[in-house]
Order: sequence, then structure tokens, then C-alpha cells
Amino acid sequence: MSSLQYYVSGVIFASTLLGVGAFNGYYEYYTATCHFNPNHLSDVEFIVTSWFNKDPYIRFNSTVGEFVGYTALGVKNAERFNKDPAVMAKWRGVKDRYCKINIPLEYNAILSKTVEPEVMLSMGRPPSGGHPAMLMCSAYNFYPKMIRVKWYRDDQEVTTGDVISTEELADGDWYYQMHSHLAFTPKAGEKISCSVEHASLKEPKELVWDSSMPEPERNKIAIGAAGLVLGLIVTAAGFIYYRTKARGRILVPSG
Repeated sequence: MSSLQYYVSGVIFASTLLGVGAFNGYYEYYTATCHFNPNHLSDVEFIVTSWFNKDPYIRFNSTVGEFVGYTALGVKNAERFNKDPAVMAKWRGVKDRYCKINIPLEYNAILSKTVEPEVMLSMGRPPSGGHPAMLMCSAYNFYPKMIRVKWYRDDQEVTTGDVISTEELADGDWYYQMHSHLAFTPKAGEKISCSVEHASLKEPKELVWDSSMPEPERNKIAIGAAGLVLGLIVTAAGFIYYRTKARGRILVPSG
């Protein structure tokens, strides 16, 4: 069963308990959901749950076929409902009467729709230390949520810890965005690209990093790379000097 859920209803109502003329923070509501596999729309499960504040106290599951209680009151009501043929016939029929009829309609109207992501490849700011350069591959305004971004260097997928990606971020308007970063040290003639896979695309969308980027950005990377190399040279020279001095030093016993 897929985690994808189709919500049959969202009836919410509040109840005043132990209060006089005003709500005092207690509330009761129920949720009714149709769970289904998008690849097999006939595979359906209907669940209705009654809640008190944030805790469920009784639930009907079409797969189980009866009510189950989670509190003393829920257990008592579950036993009463399960013994009532009229109540059980009502809830056992919801899956066929509502879910199986409406799921294909809603799926074709909403869930089967896709929106192609807008993909951008740009230079980002590398973290302190480590690699002197960072690329950012961003996907915007796509639907549905599931998306995958891969990085390639000379057509070889990067699977090291140099890749950091965010989760899919909801924009609040049914669309999502996602960002992936690649920290790297530039090499002459190297091809770097990001590939985006999404349900809206017949084939992955690939963007190749253009080494002919604006002069200021190219200079920043060149300076960073040169600084890294210079630092390694200075460190190596210092180590060689230290070893040379150490070999020429005469140790005199003390005491």
C-alpha cells in the first residue's frame, strides 16, 4: 500500500467539555481517508479515525473489517459498534461506495498532472576550508514532489560526500523546489553537469557547467585553487626544511 493518501473528508468539529459558554482547549474531530497505490488504483484501504485533542481513541480499518479502540471509551464503543450489523454494513461499504468510485476521478483530475521543473545551474559560495569552488543545481516550480538530482564529472556520477542536497521544499502553492550543491576543485578541461529526473520529464534534464563563466567568477575560482596549491607547496617546503635542520642537529645528553 502506498503512503499516498486521498482524503475523503475533513469534517472537524469542536466540543466544549467542562466549560461554560466558551471553549476551554478541548476538541474532538474525525478523519476519513482512502489509501491507495497509484500504480494499482483497485488496491484501496479505507480508514476512519476519531480523535480527542491529538490522540486517536477509536478507528475503523476496512482491511481489519471492524472498529478498534485505543482508550477505555474507545474500546467500549468499538465493542458496541462491532455488534451492530447496521453500523458495520455502513462503514464496510464506504470503500466500494466512495473510495473506489472517486479515486480514479480525483487521480485523473489532480494527481496524474505534472509540472516540469525549471532547472538552474549556478556558482555558489563554498564552505570555509575544503574545496575552493561550489556549484548549485536548483529545481523550481515542479509537481509532484518526488524529484532526483545527480551530479556528473566527466560523465561519472559523483557519489562522494562532496554532494549536499536539500529536501523537496513546499512553496505553499502546490509547487516545490529543491537545491543540490557540489563542492569541487576545478580541473582544466573537466566536464561537470547536473541531471534532474522527474515524472514530468520523458528523459532526464541535464545542465552542463559552462567553464566560460563571467571573468570575476572564474578569477575567484582560479585564485582559490591557486591559493590551495600554494598552501600545499608552502606546507611541503616547511616540512622539508624542518627535516633538513633536524638531520643536521647534534643532540647533547643533559644531566
